[in-house]
Amino acid sequence: MKHLTRIFILLILSVLLTSCGGDDGSSLPGIGASLSQQSAGTSDASSSASSGGNIVEVAKQQGFNALLAAAAKADLGAALSDANSRLTVFAPTDAAFNQLASKLGFADANAMVNALSASALQSILLYHVLPSTKTASDLAMGGASQDTLYRFEGQPASLGLDSTHGVKITDEALAIANVTTADVTATNGVIHVIDKVLVPPGVLNIVQMAQVNKDLSELVNAVVTADLQGVLSAAGPFTVFAPANEAFAKAPSRLTIAQLTTVLKYHVLASEVLAADIPFGTPVPTLAQQAIEINKDSAITITDTTGAAANVVATDVRASNGVIHVIDKVLIPAL
Repeated sequence: MKHLTRIFILLILSVLLTSCGGDDGSSLPGIGASLSQQSAGTSDASSSASSGGNIVEVAKQQGFNALLAAAAKADLGAALSDANSRLTVFAPTDAAFNQLASKLGFADANAMVNALSASALQSILLYHVLPSTKTASDLAMGGASQDTLYRFEGQPASLGLDSTHGVKITDEALAIANVTTADVTATNGVIHVIDKVLVPPGVLNIVQMAQVNKDLSELVNAVVTADLQGVLSAAGPFTVFAPANEAFAKAPSRLTIAQLTTVLKYHVLASEVLAADIPFGTPVPTLAQQAIEINKDSAITITDTTGAAANVVATDVRASNGVIHVIDKVLIPAL
């Protein structure tokens, strides 16, 4: 028991040292040993072995070139090929990596992998790995969330799962990935092929988190038009009340750039305020130098200068420089 306890402590220290997003991600050595130690001895839900090889070898056979390039830079190749590991890997296709690269402004997946730091890539990839072997049927029986090997603020970051029709995975950016091919077995675990790269908490900045969520594309367009992407990509921290696309359809459309800038700044607080820390019933200053009031009854609502309430429909989307709360109405300041 003392030996198992020591292994667990070493795992926690290793992942904390290597993750980015609230923890120091500058040190990479030792992660391979930690992965195999965590998964060794874990009950293997799918005991059937594959003649295709370990996870890395199967990934090569299946043509997951971008995933393998990212794993190599993140120093995770040895961990994913360790014979003592029993892992579940959600493997994005090359097309999924290229899609993420395009949304973030890179030419392709290779350019993105080259640009991102090793620690950022390691955090992203660990968010795709579960510490035991779980088939699609295991995932369906495993509840609405699964803890990953990525840790954020000292806790395992989880993925949302919906197995109603196939397996759908919701990441921190509230974007959904579909499992397109399940149960690709390897000698040290199982691979589920997915059509999107999963985005963990605390790695991408606020603008990037909005860029990877298709339901926030109108907000991204507005931010670019008002030339505020540099502001919202800065260190912060910030809190952004992000209107979903449907909200912009009901918002005033004939605004000058100056007015649009004021509107957008009216959605931003100059500090990180999580849902649990919102000062309800008190005027809250924004970057537009006008206050909003946030209230909570059956739901969290925000009152702007029009008196019409906006509903907060999702909270605590954690970025590297703050937090996003999604709302269903564009907040209107005095213009």
